[in-house]
Amino acid sequence: MKLGVAKNKKKILVSGYNNNMVIHPMWLRERVTDAKYFDKNNGQRLYDPSKIKKNIKIERALIKNKFLNIKFSDGVQSDYFIKDLINEINKNSFQKNLKLWNSNIKYKPIYKYEKNLFNSKRGLKVIKDFYKFGFSIIKKTPVKKNYILNFANSLGILRKTNFGKLFNVRSVRKASDLAYTSHALAAHTDNPYRRPIPGIQILHCLKNDSIGGHSTLTDGFAVVEYMRKKYPKYFKILSSVKIRFSYQDKNTYLENWGETIQLDSDNTIKRVRLSPRLDYVQVFKKDKLDQFYKARSLFIKLCNSKKFMIEFKLSPGDMMLMDNYRTLHGRTKYDMSVGERHLQGCYIEHDSVESKMKKLEANS
Repeated sequence: MKLGVAKNKKKILVSGYNNNMVIHPMWLRERVTDAKYFDKNNGQRLYDPSKIKKNIKIERALIKNKFLNIKFSDGVQSDYFIKDLINEINKNSFQKNLKLWNSNIKYKPIYKYEKNLFNSKRGLKVIKDFYKFGFSIIKKTPVKKNYILNFANSLGILRKTNFGKLFNVRSVRKASDLAYTSHALAAHTDNPYRRPIPGIQILHCLKNDSIGGHSTLTDGFAVVEYMRKKYPKYFKILSSVKIRFSYQDKNTYLENWGETIQLDSDNTIKRVRLSPRLDYVQVFKKDKLDQFYKARSLFIKLCNSKKFMIEFKLSPGDMMLMDNYRTLHGRTKYDMSVGERHLQGCYIEHDSVESKMKKLEANS
């Protein structure tokens, strides 16, 4: 991507993005960072942009020594670091860095633990790979109860739920959730009944010497794109019909609505919701419900298929991060009469992790 100045020196051109275009003068005027207009301590404007004249124009533009100098028609003149402008433009294409995968995935984002990981360049790569693939695994972390809280706090901000700051994934009597049994769990996303839905789940393996209990992961975005291409009618109904997700125990009743496939305004995938034990579609005419049930069944089948799902067994000390908006997880059934399976889990939010990533990028 490159920035250039038109021959009349009154237009800024960008090539390599959106089929080439002219940048709107107001877009540039709002990004003036001179001390008179911008507080660098907090990154906030010192003026109301609605007060700028709507017909603002560029009177003169010049590129020199990696900087773009612009004089606007309201008399404001400012220098822009071209790299910063390009980075700002590239923020619109965040999702283009995703790597969709299926069961034939060759490179897996697996790393060995080190102290102060998320204050280093290596930590930056872990986070970038997490967003690229929708998951990552850190091996040989300390096998200590509740250590997951220290790990989570080093990466982002904890999301407390009715299960507490952390939850213990092991079989118990009269379980409040099927996760706390030895039953197999099909591919699913967590907590679709919450507002907002937790963005990232972390699981820390403390013990796993029972028979069975293998973890599974599926790239939900890869399945969605497969359906978009191969089954467009099913894709359309799953991305347009809102369904109700609910959870209840003796102290809690949670409920939320949303599409199985949630799209952004440009039709890119924003989020996947799949929790077949907790979802309830509203009443439609029979033909529409027939199509919905067929579409949902196919989606569930694909998410649990050998084509898309990977299976592996976590070892004590393994810390697994999963993007709860994209990656579906599950497990195979395990035998409680042999050994023990004990994981601890928690949730953190995307904004805090993205903040950590941007901070590391700025310092690298």
